[in-house]
Amino acid sequence: MVGFVVAIKSRTIREEKKVTTSSHVVKRGDLRMKILLMIPMLTIALIGLSVDAATATYCGAASYRHCAARGGPADYSDCRQQCHTVMKKCRKVVYEQQQYTCYKKVYDRVYDEKTINCVRHVCETRYRECPYTVCKPVYETRYRNVNYTVCKPVWETRTKKVCHTVCKPVYEERTRKVCYTVNVPTWETKTRKICYTVNKPVWETRTKNICYTVRIPKWETKTRTVCYTVCKPVWETRTKKVCHTVCKPVYEKRERKVCYTVCKPVHYTKKIKVCAGHWETQVTECPGPVIKKVIQEPGCWVWDPCCCRCRYVPGKCRVVECQCPPRKVCRKVWVPEVKYKTINCVRYERKVCTKTVPYTVCRMVPEQQTRTINYRVCRMVPEQCTKTQTYRVCRYHCEPRTKTVTYRVCRMCPEQRTKELTYRVCQMRQEQRTKTIHYRVCRMVPETQTRTITYRVCRMEKKCCTKQVPYRVCRMVTETRTRKVPYTVSKPVHYTKTVCVPRCVSRCVPYTVTRCVPRVVCEKVPVKVCCPIPCCDRVNTSSKCCS
Repeated sequence: MVGFVVAIKSRTIREEKKVTTSSHVVKRGDLRMKILLMIPMLTIALIGLSVDAATATYCGAASYRHCAARGGPADYSDCRQQCHTVMKKCRKVVYEQQQYTCYKKVYDRVYDEKTINCVRHVCETRYRECPYTVCKPVYETRYRNVNYTVCKPVWETRTKKVCHTVCKPVYEERTRKVCYTVNVPTWETKTRKICYTVNKPVWETRTKNICYTVRIPKWETKTRTVCYTVCKPVWETRTKKVCHTVCKPVYEKRERKVCYTVCKPVHYTKKIKVCAGHWETQVTECPGPVIKKVIQEPGCWVWDPCCCRCRYVPGKCRVVECQCPPRKVCRKVWVPEVKYKTINCVRYERKVCTKTVPYTVCRMVPEQQTRTINYRVCRMVPEQCTKTQTYRVCRYHCEPRTKTVTYRVCRMCPEQRTKELTYRVCQMRQEQRTKTIHYRVCRMVPETQTRTITYRVCRMEKKCCTKQVPYRVCRMVTETRTRKVPYTVSKPVHYTKTVCVPRCVSRCVPYTVTRCVPRVVCEKVPVKVCCPIPCCDRVNTSSKCCS
């Protein structure tokens, strides 16, 4: 058995060496994993084949085939076993994770700059002269006689007499006498003597005694009894019944259906467009340029009688436009391609589910209740009280007193004096006077007058006149003109252009791979081994029992 396992291991090592030489590193790890997983399965299959159908436990170490000592059928006494526990080494395969580095090729697109020669055709405008005929209008002025009638105004002066009445003012001078009274003042100067008395003050100092009375206050404290009424509150407790409504909560359990949404993933595939393409080389044929060249026509031999010989006369030279041969231009064109790629997608579909949710409803039920309320009533009771009040009384006591006062007395002494006073007296005297007043009186006198008015009268007289009216006559004259007609010539222009040419550059990118490496571990496992009792032991035991 051990040799078989060793052979399998050696074979595995040889296969690993073969795989190592190849470039496929990932396949080598997978092959090794498969071989290591087959080892324990082959071991179990070989153990099952080596054990007979009639073998006992412990892989056939103890069997019941040799239990009978005499070749007859075995009974329980012959097949008794002796069991004991043995520590057996058992191999166990343990898988350890091991990381190793692998490399994969990644292609990067790199653009190289390349200079190419290109040709572009530039349109050039040229002009050529083209004759054309134009009809030019020539205008000529002519005159014709036109007869017409004119109404000419003729003015005539006339006169007429007009009678009219005029009010002419007539002024008349008149006079009248007016009597009036005038007060004429008459002034008279007079003199008189005036006697007047002048009081001359004479001051005299005197002394006198003044008696006065002074009131001296005297305070006295007295006491009196005052009666007053006080309202004393008396509180009384009373009771009354009050009816009120109380809302009592009543809880009720109900159920309702609640809708909720569940997102369920649905896997599907779809085709998407992937933009790709490739470069193609397109060959474009460009027409050659048009060049002008001089071509000489073939000449001829002419007999010259002067020289008595033939003389070669060359042909005429003319300019001919020639088209150069075309040329081919190669260019790379990116041709896009659309490829379809199938990808796996996931979409979430909403599904509406319903579930029953219990909930509690609170309902307020009104209930009439009666309660007794204690309240206090205040009643004011009048009560007579007495208090002693102290007050002060003021009595005035009169006391006579005397003081000496000095004062000045002014005594006026009369004195007689005389003075002369001059004054003017005006006396008004009335005088009668008379004056004459001149005034004018206007009186309107009507008067008839006659005046001659000159006026003009217009009379229209017809008169025949002739005038020359100019008019224009147009005559078309043919005229030849020349104009420049533009035409376009395609002219090739050579230029260089830098183009980015893509190329793929490969590089190795490391990545880490985890693999499971099997490892065999030996461990001791307790095994219960049952062995049959040998025949000699059974005979000895039976003889002991018989004795």
